[in-house]
Amino acid sequence: MASEQDRILEMLASFRPKSVGELRIAIDSFAPMLNANPPEVGAFQPDLELRAGLRADVAVPKGAGPHPVVIYLHGGGWVAGSSKSHLKLARQFAAAGYLTLNVDYRLAPEHPFPAGLEDCVFAIKWAGDNAKRWNGDASRLAVGGDSAGGNLTAASLLVLAAERYAGPKPGAALLLYGVYDFAGLAAHDPLGAAEMMARAYLGGQYPAAYADPRVSPIKGIKPGALPPSFIICGTADPLMAQSRELAEALKRADIRNELHAMDSMPHAFMQMDFLPGCGEGHRLMLDFLQRTLR
Repeated sequence: MASEQDRILEMLASFRPKSVGELRIAIDSFAPMLNANPPEVGAFQPDLELRAGLRADVAVPKGAGPHPVVIYLHGGGWVAGSSKSHLKLARQFAAAGYLTLNVDYRLAPEHPFPAGLEDCVFAIKWAGDNAKRWNGDASRLAVGGDSAGGNLTAASLLVLAAERYAGPKPGAALLLYGVYDFAGLAAHDPLGAAEMMARAYLGGQYPAAYADPRVSPIKGIKPGALPPSFIICGTADPLMAQSRELAEALKRADIRNELHAMDSMPHAFMQMDFLPGCGEGHRLMLDFLQRTLR
């Protein structure tokens, strides 16, 4: 008899959302299971307003600090998900000692590109300026995200590099099964809904914006464009090819990176504690942060 875990994985593998609304309902329905039994943290402040229309949850580690900082950008195809759908993952960073800002950026199609990206860039700068409020150390700052959040992480870091941002600079990127080339998204599509998500995210700029590095970050990789980067994806995830391509682009640009291809793991496995690759993925990610944010 199939286990509950097997049934969940089968549902994920066969799920083909036909609309933004359907995807939102699905992510909200899975969230309670993915967020079950979150770890204890020193303090938790939900829905903090960073600016009008932009909020984030702040998870504070136990202990006096100073704490290194993680800004986390959730996945959901640019149209779904929230800080609440990724609550446990954010708290896991805090439980490991990282002051964590879990960003609730604006979603498409109500707010098409570049609105969500602009929110993410603002949140990174805000964290650098305000981390000390929770005894965070902005000189040890990482930005990370999964799926669409991986795309937004890479794109945000490219924007900061292009701006020659003078504030606290992120010293690490965490890129979890992200989308790095929109032109290849249809061929490497985890949900069978790539065009729906791309049209919703880009609005009137679809498909011309595919060439914009802020949409397809692999097109903006050059020396110094990204900090040292941790890339992880499951071999059962159709986005694995994009992770490999990004790692090769970073290597050509002489940007330190490490790619972890997790055997047989599906999309979103880093939120699935019942999968063996989840715990190992977290161990590898935290080891990278410890080595990189010194």
